[in-house]
Amino acid sequence: MAQPVLGLVASALVVAVSLAYLSLFDFATFVGWVAFYMLCLIPAQVVTVVLAPNPPYARRLNQPARGVVLLAATAITAAIVTPIALYLAGEGVAPPGPIPSHYVVIVVPTTFFLAIVFGGWPFTTLSRNGGVISASVLVAAYVITFAVFRLFFDYEFMQGAPVYLASAPHGVFHAEEALVYYVTALAAMFLLLHFDLWPFSTSPTLMKQPILGLAWLAFALVLATFVMGASTGLFGLRPMYILTRVTAPFIFGTIIVLNMLQNSVFATLKQPVKGIANAGAAAVIGVALAQLYGMAAPAIVGAFPPGVADAYEIWLVNALLSVTFPFLIFDAAYFDYWPLAASEPAAKDEAART
Repeated sequence: MAQPVLGLVASALVVAVSLAYLSLFDFATFVGWVAFYMLCLIPAQVVTVVLAPNPPYARRLNQPARGVVLLAATAITAAIVTPIALYLAGEGVAPPGPIPSHYVVIVVPTTFFLAIVFGGWPFTTLSRNGGVISASVLVAAYVITFAVFRLFFDYEFMQGAPVYLASAPHGVFHAEEALVYYVTALAAMFLLLHFDLWPFSTSPTLMKQPILGLAWLAFALVLATFVMGASTGLFGLRPMYILTRVTAPFIFGTIIVLNMLQNSVFATLKQPVKGIANAGAAAVIGVALAQLYGMAAPAIVGAFPPGVADAYEIWLVNALLSVTFPFLIFDAAYFDYWPLAASEPAAKDEAART
């Protein structure tokens, strides 16, 4: 199979597997421990794929052995991180409630910013070892995010609720709005990937770290500010509505277009036309799949608990981003589309990491 057929077939299979996986859990279990653990798994996955895609222990293995080993290493890392994150942001109270869950959600954008936007800088200046760099970025992501969490997230509105924690931060912004803003900044970061970093790529000066990272991050934050201001201010939409109808579907569609289809659909077009076409396709695909998940939700979950605010939105965004998102990356990056594609040893040297 060649692209884009390979990516489309693989994506369909992953979506089917994801829906089957989701059907294993009731609402409380899924949005509690399952989603929390999966969200702790994604940062470990990101640093592996971006900064250390061919570690020595898996470099010479054929598929599916290579994928299994990488998956096991990521799962073990997540198992170590999960109780630490729960203790840091959730007082160790089990099952995880919304406050620690918000923390592990925003670790994901921070990890992407450090690994992709800044390309692992400044850790790449200190070491050339992919394992050292990826581990450093992972630790930094949790530390930086904890500072962001304490400074900018305010949970005063939850006081008196059973899920409220005495240690909850009282930062600058309403926690729900801060959460959606931060994830929307991640979507804005992905938008520039559709354009192959155009127009930044036209300037050699801008394409050097940390200048590129600062410019790219500023772009993402400014665009997220505009989107949130227009949607919640001008149109009066709820933050969780924006997250589940705009932000999450676009991120989801981007993974399909850029990762699963390997940026192949509009490969012959030049920028910025290619970026417009890619982003448009990502939006359409993401919204369509979000609708599919929404239609499947009653059969998977049954009736959503009436006492949980935004229960449908919480389930949907986690179904898309904490389950199917990492499953897609596992398929494309860890298993190299096996068994749909031929298995070859990962012979690339770690120094050639992306």
